[in-house]
Amino acid sequence: MSEWETKETGCRPIDGMLHPTVVKNYGKWKYHDRPRPGVLRHVAESGDELFTVRCGTERQVTIDIVRTLCDIADKYADGFLRWTIRNNVEFMTPNKDNVDQIIKEVEANGWPVGGTGNSISSMTHTQGWLHCDIPATDASGVVKSMMDNLMTEFVKEEMPNRVRVSTSCCEINCGGQADVAVIIQHTRPPRINHEVLNSVCEMPKAVARCPVAAIRPTTVNGKPSLMVVEEKCICCGACFGACPAMEINHPEFSKLALWVGGKNANARHKPSNMRLVAHGIPNNPPRWPEANEAVSKVLAAYKSNARSRERVGEWAERIGWKRFFELTGLTFDKYLIDNYRHARVSFNQSAHVRF
Repeated sequence: MSEWETKETGCRPIDGMLHPTVVKNYGKWKYHDRPRPGVLRHVAESGDELFTVRCGTERQVTIDIVRTLCDIADKYADGFLRWTIRNNVEFMTPNKDNVDQIIKEVEANGWPVGGTGNSISSMTHTQGWLHCDIPATDASGVVKSMMDNLMTEFVKEEMPNRVRVSTSCCEINCGGQADVAVIIQHTRPPRINHEVLNSVCEMPKAVARCPVAAIRPTTVNGKPSLMVVEEKCICCGACFGACPAMEINHPEFSKLALWVGGKNANARHKPSNMRLVAHGIPNNPPRWPEANEAVSKVLAAYKSNARSRERVGEWAERIGWKRFFELTGLTFDKYLIDNYRHARVSFNQSAHVRF
């Protein structure tokens, strides 16, 4: 191969990273069950069993944490472990006797075992202050405070169905749809620093970034700059990522909002979008008590009133949104729960067959 010849790179094949029992029985699993919260048992057609122990970890991990987890995997899981999309760590072993040993070791290190079945799994979240360049809040900090508050629901399976919770540090929302989501909410258009904008921003990129075409070229003090048509601006903050001179983050004017009822799965009915049920929640680090209170109200009402197997959105649609606000104690106003459905009649957004 020539020194300068392009060599395709990317994700490594997963074959070498799968547990040998998985490789042996790939695509030939008979059934699976949950012996206890946080533990899965898969049984293959060959009769082989594979136990998976799931524990919650920190989103931001140190080398020492990774080494400790790997040491546990070397001792009890044949050196195999994996991180899930929600930052849980799963240890896999065909030896039933190793399950209790794994649980004992991870809990001794402060990692709770759970997140399976009808429970609250670890929260998905965006990067927050540590990594991202446009956050108005620290999503990782919100998650830490909330998971501390909801830890009982992580280690037990007492919810009507699985509950997916997410946080997003900006309104562009990396988190997608969730049963309950906490998302930043800007309440005013960006402030523009015209003195430096021309030297730090690619203006065409900033104009193109606006989803509602509210940004226009202009001239200020003889210099090329940008302006915002405030009547059109939806205060999403997308422009700030392309142009740091269009500052929108502010401790007073960047609040948190609570959304519920989102679902990505096709189970029982189509995927669903989240609905806004609370806004103007103070962005109050380091423990975000107001946001925690709002989330706890929703989950407590859901746990007490939903039918078995109902997701949060299914429960709210069944009882009606008026009853939802009565049960949760959240305040309803004119900005909440619209009936805008996008083009659901013509868009095929799910795997369901329609005639």
